Amino acid sequence: MSTHPSNTAPPTQQQTWHCRGRQLPWGERTLVMGVVNVTPDSFFDGGCYAHTDAAIAQGQALRAAGADVLDIGGESSRPGAEPVTAGEECRRVVPVITALAATTDAVLSIDTYKPEAARAALDAGAHIINDITAARQDPAMYAFAQQYGAGLILMHMQGEPRTMQDQPVYEDVVAEVRDFLAARLDAAAQAGVARAQLAVDPGIGFGKTFDHNWSLLAGLPTLCRLGVPVLVGASRKRFLGALCDRPVEERLAASLAVAVWAAEHGAAIIRTHDVKETCDVVRVVNRLRHAMTTLKQQGAPC
Repeated sequence: MSTHPSNTAPPTQQQTWHCRGRQLPWGERTLVMGVVNVTPDSFFDGGCYAHTDAAIAQGQALRAAGADVLDIGGESSRPGAEPVTAGEECRRVVPVITALAATTDAVLSIDTYKPEAARAALDAGAHIINDITAARQDPAMYAFAQQYGAGLILMHMQGEPRTMQDQPVYEDVVAEVRDFLAARLDAAAQAGVARAQLAVDPGIGFGKTFDHNWSLLAGLPTLCRLGVPVLVGASRKRFLGALCDRPVEERLAASLAVAVWAAEHGAAIIRTHDVKETCDVVRVVNRLRHAMTTLKQQGAPC
């Protein structure tokens, strides 16, 4: 069985994530990524922003609420979701990205594993590719990231959305996810993608049981030692409902609790449906971290 280091928080240090000419600081300040689902069937807000105008307005509102990044997706990846064609995905997301690129200063991310959708989104103005398959579905994602200088998020998923929750099994979920992500980072580097463009996501809820999700959150410091931004996307997810016995519309408090934990234990990016509240959370955590550092520098016992 693999082993992993003890879960002490890694030291914070200001670094920069390079995303197609946009440079996002991470390490001392937690970034917030707002979700814009241009879909009829996403698990929380499916159908709310399926129309172009509604999705554009939502993206603008999330940016105004403080989102550093807007993650636009045209295909649901919830457990059991059916795939859509690349053409349909482009039809949904390209007008939204085009409009948001023209009307906001947000960094824009395309949530896709399809090269055709990624290229169309980049041509429309996206800065980041967020690939739930970690470029295993098609290594062309590496080529696009290299060609455009785009940020690239590599996520761990056991299985694929339709079947990933059937029977996920690990011996040591933290070590196995860490090793997988390290291997995908190496593959990206071999394909010519600069390390400064890369981020990783442990894939909370993607081929993980209830206990696996909690283990990964507890093991965040181990994943943060990979040396690139770590994204945590737990917003409103089923394992929170299972713990708190809450339907999806009543999982805000639980989602914010995870955001506090993730920000305090090294996560660089929190992906959320609830941007305003999450921005408040990370501001408080970051300010407390700054206050703690100041006290230590003054020699106060902490």
